[in-house]
Amino acid sequence: MFASLRKAPSVVRAVSAGQKRFLSIHEYQSVNLLNSYGVPTPKSIPAKTPEEAYEAAKRFGSSGCVIKAQVLAGGRGKGKFDNGLQGGVHLVQTPEQAKDYASKMLGAKLITKQTGAGGRVCNAVMLAERRDPTHEYYIAVLNDRATGGPVLVASSQGGMNIEEVAAKDPSAIITTPIHFEKGLSQEEALSIAKKLGFKSEAAEKEAASIFINLYKIFKDKDATQIEINPLAETSDGHVLCMDAKFGFDDNAEFRQADIFALRDITQEDPAEVEAQKANLNFIKLDGNIGCLVNGAGLAMATMDVLALHGGQPANFLDVGGGATPETVKKAFEIISRDPKVKSIFINIFGGIMRCDYIAEGVIKATKELNMSIPLIVRLKGTKELEAKQMIRDSGLKIIPFDDLDEAAERAVQLAQ
Repeated sequence: MFASLRKAPSVVRAVSAGQKRFLSIHEYQSVNLLNSYGVPTPKSIPAKTPEEAYEAAKRFGSSGCVIKAQVLAGGRGKGKFDNGLQGGVHLVQTPEQAKDYASKMLGAKLITKQTGAGGRVCNAVMLAERRDPTHEYYIAVLNDRATGGPVLVASSQGGMNIEEVAAKDPSAIITTPIHFEKGLSQEEALSIAKKLGFKSEAAEKEAASIFINLYKIFKDKDATQIEINPLAETSDGHVLCMDAKFGFDDNAEFRQADIFALRDITQEDPAEVEAQKANLNFIKLDGNIGCLVNGAGLAMATMDVLALHGGQPANFLDVGGGATPETVKKAFEIISRDPKVKSIFINIFGGIMRCDYIAEGVIKATKELNMSIPLIVRLKGTKELEAKQMIRDSGLKIIPFDDLDEAAERAVQLAQ
């Protein structure tokens, strides 16, 4: 986020960051959280069946409402469902129309610029009252490397891609550092509201209250990001959060049980969910060479060497320093399930991790899973000699290497 406001991260850093999973929650869940802190939003009702959508729409009366697909991805309004329905956000005038849209959205996959070609399944919709904005703003609370703490980022140019705004007009972005313990003062919050140009003093006070409470949520709930786009000043002079995105720090799961209970694993890659349960750091990629490595740095270096030899990794997988033979077997199950994988490259440096544990897991997985995918193994470090002997004694078709370049080159050749 905000790549244009600071130096853009490298691809390597982006992959590394991918190991860190930050919980995201659906918009209707975000609305409930905002409301619990006194942050105003349009009246909203979630629905998980067409019938529930029909009943919810009846509560909005003749003014109609907006129906929004609940999928954890941006660009929903411009997305397309795999059944042909165009757009994940629609105006509805009648309960019957709401039921019809819900029947087409629920159970279908919405494909947006952020989901990839596979899309993400829509298991819920949210119906929200129609409110007419006279102006849209952008507000975010996030951690900032430059200041070493939380900041509130604001712009009077909301309702659009904020990175494009920042690139075209950096002066349109107002960044205010927040004292971690004290939060935003009333004076600071009002100052930001005045700079944004709300039309009335009452609107400025409403906006200031929202800024203060957003930071309270950020701190209380161990959030990594809160993004309100747009924050709207409505035709009746009020200020409302029209759309919200939250991210929460996974390290805080032990003290944020209520938040993490909202996790929707249907919105995540099934392989990544399974890997997380086994304490494996796994990220699915688009190549055809499976990778099993210990340590994030070595994993990224391994991917780079494969790319240097013209190959493409099918995954990032760091088994960590505490892997067991059973963990290694689970890693193989996950990798080999990908039909695109044509070879598997195992690159282990045995420091904390023992090479013989890896070898035991590799042999066990190869036998029990009846694997036919070529395995290229490079083992260095603790119990290296024992591990190599185990592989030789197994009689299995496992190709050993000592040199990293040679091993990577062979993995690429076998994947072609």
